Amino acid sequence: MDIVLYVVAALLVVAGVAGAILPALPGIPLIFAGLWLAAGTDGYRHVGLWWLLGIAAAGLIGVGVDFIAGTLGAKRVGASSLALWGAAIGTLVGMFFGLPGLLLGPFLGAVAGELMSGNSALRSAHVGVSAWFGMLLGTLVKLVVSLVMIGLFGFAFLFN
Repeated sequence: MDIVLYVVAALLVVAGVAGAILPALPGIPLIFAGLWLAAGTDGYRHVGLWWLLGIAAAGLIGVGVDFIAGTLGAKRVGASSLALWGAAIGTLVGMFFGLPGLLLGPFLGAVAGELMSGNSALRSAHVGVSAWFGMLLGTLVKLVVSLVMIGLFGFAFLFN
C-alpha cells in the first residue's frame, strides 16, 4: 500500500509543477498535498511538522505573489487606482474562465480601469500590458517557489 501512496504523492507533485505553469491547475496546493502525503506515508519520520510548516509558508508566499503580481505590474507604470482594482478584479474573475480568463483577466481589468479613469486608449493598453507582464513574473515566482518546496522536502527527507 505504501508504494501506491508514494506513486499518488509523486503524481500530485508532478501535476502541481505543471499547475505552476498552467493556470488551470492549483499548482502549489497540489505540490503541498503530494509532499504531505509522502511525509505521512513515511510516518513523518523524515519530514515532520516544522518542515511541513516551512514548506507551507513558502507555498503561501508563492500563492500570494502570484495573486497580486498583475496588480503590481500595473502599479509599476503608475496606473490609476481604478486600473489597479481592475487588474485585481480581472485576475479574480479570470480564474473562473480557465486559461483564456487567466491570461486576459488582468490585462482587460487594468485596461478597463484605466479607461474609466479618463486616460487614453494607448495609456490604458500600456497599463494593461504591464499588468500582463506582472502576471507572467508571478508565474515565474510561483514556479521557483514550487521548486523550492520540493527542494526543502528533498533536503529534509535525505538529511533528517
